[in-house]
Amino acid sequence: MCGIAGQYCYARGRPDRRLLSAMSERLAHRGPDGEGTHVSGSVGLVHRRLAIIDLSPDGLQPMTNEDGTLWLVFNGEIYNFVELREELAHKGHTFYSKSDTEVILHAYEEWGYECLFRFNGMWAFALWDEKKQELFCARDRFGIKPFYYAEAGGSFLFASEIKALLTHPAVGKHPNQQMLGTYLAWGVQDHCSRTMFEGIFQIEPAHALVVTKDGITPPFRYWDVTVNPAIRGGEDDATVAARLKTLLREATRIHTRSDVAVGTCLSGGIDSSALTATINTLIRSDAPGSVGERQKTFSVVFPGTRFDESRYIDEVVAATGVDADRTEPAPGQLQKDIGHLVYLQDEPFGSLSIYAQYCVMRLAQKKVKVVLDGQGADELLGGYLGYQGSYIRGLMWNLRWGTAAGEIAGSLRRHRAFFASARKQLAVRRTRRGLVKCPAAPVDRYSGTLDCVLHRELFSTNLPALLHYEDRNSMAFSLESRVPYLDVRLVEYAASLPLSQKIRGGCTKVALRAAIRGLVPESVRCRGDKMGFVTPEECWIKEELRAFMLDIFSSESFRSRSFWDADAVMQDYEAFLAGTAPYSPEIWRIACAELWLRTFFDAPTAA
Repeated sequence: MCGIAGQYCYARGRPDRRLLSAMSERLAHRGPDGEGTHVSGSVGLVHRRLAIIDLSPDGLQPMTNEDGTLWLVFNGEIYNFVELREELAHKGHTFYSKSDTEVILHAYEEWGYECLFRFNGMWAFALWDEKKQELFCARDRFGIKPFYYAEAGGSFLFASEIKALLTHPAVGKHPNQQMLGTYLAWGVQDHCSRTMFEGIFQIEPAHALVVTKDGITPPFRYWDVTVNPAIRGGEDDATVAARLKTLLREATRIHTRSDVAVGTCLSGGIDSSALTATINTLIRSDAPGSVGERQKTFSVVFPGTRFDESRYIDEVVAATGVDADRTEPAPGQLQKDIGHLVYLQDEPFGSLSIYAQYCVMRLAQKKVKVVLDGQGADELLGGYLGYQGSYIRGLMWNLRWGTAAGEIAGSLRRHRAFFASARKQLAVRRTRRGLVKCPAAPVDRYSGTLDCVLHRELFSTNLPALLHYEDRNSMAFSLESRVPYLDVRLVEYAASLPLSQKIRGGCTKVALRAAIRGLVPESVRCRGDKMGFVTPEECWIKEELRAFMLDIFSSESFRSRSFWDADAVMQDYEAFLAGTAPYSPEIWRIACAELWLRTFFDAPTAA
């Protein structure tokens, strides 16, 4: 886990060493364990090191091959590097380190661009091929690790975070109004190659691109997965549960490969509880040194509120005997942290739940250098309650009336309150979209059949944004975050399962619940709600953060923006305070966008 940046100059230009140094400095939090720069001809590469695998100087980057014709800067982890190293050694490759970085170099030597098919992990890298005079840039299958780029001054610039690219005086000078509008109106971001900064792009998940002296070749997709559209079929429930349990165990096992301490984020939900319990079984069987004899977990709690998950956390802790740490975010502390939070995220974010995760990462970095988290399970296995509407719609389109009726009955029996609230929220959100004045193409997360929705959620409308938040929150505290549910073997198997292994009778994540029977407490395994690391956002914005929000909405800068109707926003917020209008996330998104505009455009020297 690290920070990377670089410059490739077209037309025989030379990299700007001062620019490279400035980009490196902006990424210092991502790599406090060392820094390196390589400049040769038209290419300059920068690396900030967070030492996780091979802590020796042999793991330093930029890293080269034996004859100096390849140079690599890499951010992430290749979890199957041990197996790949052995395979490559048998093919005649010689290794001088124990790092996964060197495995990428030799894999490229052996297989070229197709090396990407061989990797199981998370990565963003740039590899300079001196012989071909090209820069090969790639991002992992789900975009767990970030890769941003821009063109300016006759050169290609790239970096792990947007703020590093902003050190170039011609990059990111204006907000991208369409992307900002999509975020404000629909709550979607990171869903395509464009960012909220005009002229700054990202390599999309499962994509790569090549840069030559003639410019950027069109990005190409190197991997995809098909979500099975079948309702039923294939293996029986017991076989599915056993296979999924085995894959989860194996994914978790290789995700604990580390030369530094590894802990676990524990929300009290199904996904993180299953990880925590699985790691405990690994302690007994494999004794991973990175975890130690007693697993360390990190949780957020909100005592006395309906968002508090202490009960479930307590049950998991009691069942596993982990060394449990907790933090209790407060709105007063949020006001102190909000400037840093907005800056480190680079783009505005959709809700204050991100702050709970930020606080968990701040807590974790006191004891470990790596954490495992449960991102991806919901998108893989139908965990969000909103997916049930898509499932039922697909059943009706396919004339599966009996199954649809059963699902409607099950959903109403289990989640009647949720669907009643969701129906009202849809109307509120539709109205509040009228507050936004910049263009915004409609983005409906739940349109289409469930298989289409889940595929879109994995690569576009939901998971990429969550991974964005996770990366920035963890790296803010020089902490590596790993997501075992996105192990490629587990993903491909989960995607192959029929939809009834994901949703059945209104129950979500059917296959996972069956797989972890006996592994986690029944009260956790059978939970029907869905939270994760959330905050009492509505209460805070109505009460403790009232003055803060009023100050934002009444400010001269807010009123001068063309992106919203400032008077209508203030009236709407006052109606919410008075209890005559319900809450919806648009209120926070507009406020957050104003804070972002102040940070990156009104005062660019602070960015």
